[in-house]
Amino acid sequence: MKAIGKIIAKYRILVILVAVALLVPSGIGYLRTKVNYDILSYLPDSLDTVYGQDVMVEDFGSGAFSMVIVEGMDKRDVAALEQKLEQVDHVDEVLWYDDVLGLEVPEGMLPKKAHDIFFHGDATMMLALFDNTTSSEDTMDAIVQMRGIVNKQCYISGMAGIVTDIKNLAMQEMPVYVVVAALLSLLVLMLTTTSFVLPFIFLSSIGVAIVYNMGTNVFLGQISYITQALVAVLQLGVTMDYSIFLLHSYEAAKPSHATREDAMAAAISETFVSVIGSSVTTIAGFAALIFMTFALGRDLGVVMIKGVIIGVLCCVTFLPAMLLTFEGLIEKTTHRPFLPNLDKFSDFVIKTRAVWILIFLVVVYPAYKGNNAVELYYNIDKGLPDTLDSAIANKKLSEEFNMSNIHILMVDSSLSSKAKSKMIDEFEDVDGVQWVLGLNSLSGGMVPEDMLPQKLTKKLRTDKNELMMICSDYSSATPEVNAQIAKIEEITARYDPTAMVIGEAPLMKDLEDVTSVDLVRVNTVSVLAIFVIVMFVFKSLSLPAILVTVIEFAIFINMAWSYYTGVHQPFVAPVVVGTIQLGATVDYAILMTTHYVRERQSGKGKHAAISAAHRASIVSIITSGLSLFAATVGVAVYSNVDMIKAIVILLARGALISMAVVIVLLPAMLNVFDKLICYTTVGMRSCANIKDA
Repeated sequence: MKAIGKIIAKYRILVILVAVALLVPSGIGYLRTKVNYDILSYLPDSLDTVYGQDVMVEDFGSGAFSMVIVEGMDKRDVAALEQKLEQVDHVDEVLWYDDVLGLEVPEGMLPKKAHDIFFHGDATMMLALFDNTTSSEDTMDAIVQMRGIVNKQCYISGMAGIVTDIKNLAMQEMPVYVVVAALLSLLVLMLTTTSFVLPFIFLSSIGVAIVYNMGTNVFLGQISYITQALVAVLQLGVTMDYSIFLLHSYEAAKPSHATREDAMAAAISETFVSVIGSSVTTIAGFAALIFMTFALGRDLGVVMIKGVIIGVLCCVTFLPAMLLTFEGLIEKTTHRPFLPNLDKFSDFVIKTRAVWILIFLVVVYPAYKGNNAVELYYNIDKGLPDTLDSAIANKKLSEEFNMSNIHILMVDSSLSSKAKSKMIDEFEDVDGVQWVLGLNSLSGGMVPEDMLPQKLTKKLRTDKNELMMICSDYSSATPEVNAQIAKIEEITARYDPTAMVIGEAPLMKDLEDVTSVDLVRVNTVSVLAIFVIVMFVFKSLSLPAILVTVIEFAIFINMAWSYYTGVHQPFVAPVVVGTIQLGATVDYAILMTTHYVRERQSGKGKHAAISAAHRASIVSIITSGLSLFAATVGVAVYSNVDMIKAIVILLARGALISMAVVIVLLPAMLNVFDKLICYTTVGMRSCANIKDA
């Protein structure tokens, strides 16, 4: 690696030019990467709810739908609006009252059940069917066009509208995330470095790595909007340490090398070895996400693993070239350190070690209990601004028609009319079911189904399957709607065992089932992976247990904070945060422990070794913790997308908690378990008998 370092140092201008040139294809790749705004699409294909949606697209030509509510409008104007909406690209059909009887027939001729579906007071409802899935660009473009056609008397509700609003909101906010994260990180670097130019060089190196990472996502086909929103701030927060380590290595190498190129080559070699070891734990945290059945974890995990690797490569190629090229300017803008000397604080922490152990023993159980008891929510639109078009429309739907959900039931088309009528009657007796829309309910049992308009029948029945729509006044992702779905499935199974209940609420019910299993699996994998890595790094059986316990304690406090303050978290937050906080902040503990082991092996007693290790690492730990905090806290304050906001709040808070816990608790733990560490760590057995002077 030293030979490669010499080449980088010698041809630094060429390295910079190549790095800048690579930004062009990376930028093109970024622009061409599709972003998926539908979280539910990451559920496994093996689920009936997901498979059923695919069957709907294949069999009926429709994959998504929206309810259009019209208030105070004449029926002929509503019919004209219906025709306009049907002309929008990718709107397959718009179904309304006139598709059942025609405008010339009085609405009173409709069966009462059917009438209540379409009319309520001066409001009426149409059902718009799209020829593609909820998250497709085609459907979202159609929603935008439809909103341009309707007036203030009309409201477009449904999951397609929610996904469209999430897309618009995320696209508006994401550039601000990066700017805010960069500015706050710049502030931290100004405080922790000794040059006014260095922070800009560090950020340019990390910025280049972020662009490379985002550009290479094009090879994945698509990424989720959550991944796109988080990847830049996470990569900035977790790879900042690598730049600082390279600088420290370079400064340390200068006195012992004849030229600055030779010193940088030595620094590149040392940094590469050290950063590879440090990044492995971070990568392990992200790699644990790949084990999620819910594919959003895999999406974020793969992109962030790639981001960490690219960050390491830029740290030992582009950054050294920049430091050498602008070294004169760096030296001219040198200033005194802004951070105060922390030796007295370090001494205080070491002297009060018994207090920190006592606090740990008192807090650990309530923290563990709070971590396990955090209330999670699974409703995708929860926490979005009330001013969004979809939020206003969904509120109107609930107020005017007592509708919060529509479940779609797909049954065998050969099922007898008598069986379907009985099944519908049973559905209507289920708690929270408002009505059932099917060919039977539209005909009222008085008109043969074959006499209904073809436009209507072709959208509700094919040679293979027939659709029924079940209106629920229960919101998605609630115990009430989950019990309702279970009851509907129980009824359906008696008439048609092959039938499937699909739609937004059934998907969210599956989401809850899948991610509850993922939470246990991913946390177990991440803890085991970090344990094994630390075990090999220190060749110890006790140290990995101590270090993982310290960081898991910090994670418990972080999540318990939400529980004891009554904050509900989105379902994905504890899975993502648990693995990322563990993988990204266990490095703080590894850094201090590395110094401790080195000091013990050099012949120092345990108190002297712990004190020296604490003093040597405290500034680096604070810098690392503040870097991750700075990269995430601005997004937490600014974001209006609750799923993104919740994750970055936990990460920002987790960075500070891990930093504090490592600084105050780890020295105390090393002191308590010093003899055990010496006897269970390769090369430290003889240290057990060394006393403090």
